[in-house]
Amino acid sequence: MEGVAGVVDWDQCRAGAPAHAEGARLLLGEVNASIEGCLAAGADDIVVNDSHGLMANLAPDRLAGRASYLSGRHKPDYMMQGLDSGFDAVIYLGYHGSMPSASVLSHTYNPRAISDTRIGGVRAGESGINALVAAGHGVPVVLVTGDQVVGPEAEPFCPGIRAAVVKQSLSRESALSLHPEAARELVRDETRTALERLSSYRSPQPTGDLEVDLLTADMAAQAAWVRGVERSGERSVAIATEDPLQAYRAFVAVVAITRGLGTA
Repeated sequence: MEGVAGVVDWDQCRAGAPAHAEGARLLLGEVNASIEGCLAAGADDIVVNDSHGLMANLAPDRLAGRASYLSGRHKPDYMMQGLDSGFDAVIYLGYHGSMPSASVLSHTYNPRAISDTRIGGVRAGESGINALVAAGHGVPVVLVTGDQVVGPEAEPFCPGIRAAVVKQSLSRESALSLHPEAARELVRDETRTALERLSSYRSPQPTGDLEVDLLTADMAAQAAWVRGVERSGERSVAIATEDPLQAYRAFVAVVAITRGLGTA
């Protein structure tokens, strides 16, 4: 949601906040534009996984193309729930940059616990981490939409990924956005182009450990309670990625187990 044109404030992203209805409306516009691009490219089965906040930000009856809507919290595979090897492509819509970046509203899963993440020594935002699931199912990630940061961040983990830049982040709290109609047109066109060139993509192939830097030493100690997670430094843990699905699930468990400490 943070990567949608016109979204620059946390209140636009938080359910119950005064500006959330505006943020949800802008999000729906870009989601529907991408759905329309999928349909134009010949897609016949589209699943929208609501992956932001409480994960129920869209009005299901307003989704275009009779797309299925996967919503609600506590999904086992979280942002990537519903993906399996039967899909042809993944699209990342409304993405933001990693926590250390100047991308507007940047963070990596939980900003109250995670300060940085890397895969094989390369900084990985949510796009790189979520690519572990795409790798596990052998499905390419073909498009990311958001600001100027998200494409370069995703590319090391999602070979050949296209980027639809709908705004230019100036800081973590400001951006110059395209008009929503122009942003939707761009998202629609880039979606269609990406899917029409599907044969040129390959699925992610992660190499090296997933390293997670946490804000405090007690968070790192607690994260190491998760099976497959090893303490690698005073505030860091490492997760092997030979089985990318298991690596992702271990990471999600780290996010869940440190959440209590992060909000105390």
